[in-house]
Amino acid sequence: MSSPSVVVYSDDAAIRDAVRTAVGRRPADDLGRIEWIECATGKEVLAAVDAGGVDAVVLDGEAWPTGGLGLAKQMKDELPDCPQVLVIIARAADQWLATWSQADAVVSHPIDAPELTAALVELLRRRAAGLPVRRAVH
Repeated sequence: MSSPSVVVYSDDAAIRDAVRTAVGRRPADDLGRIEWIECATGKEVLAAVDAGGVDAVVLDGEAWPTGGLGLAKQMKDELPDCPQVLVIIARAADQWLATWSQADAVVSHPIDAPELTAALVELLRRRAAGLPVRRAVH
């Protein structure tokens, strides 16, 4: 796979940094070097995805004013070739919202580097292989 492109969205720069740091630039030998696209607003996420070439999107479910769960739902409903979507949720009670959002993968705050990396690597491999999306809510 050539370099995958991954959008990371949160209104909180510390969360964006935590995601990038947890996953790193090269989380698996077969994926190539991740090109991170940082977004601080929902509008930036939609513009980046609309521009094309995005393989996955990591969304902060707690972002404000535009939450990552709502963005996931909007992209899944509106985009015929939506990138793989991973949402980060803060509360176990938000599992039903993650299901509603049609997220392809879900991890919880606080960020656990191995869990986040494994989930994102799986999504990027599925995207590269052209496999159907597996909606995996943990």
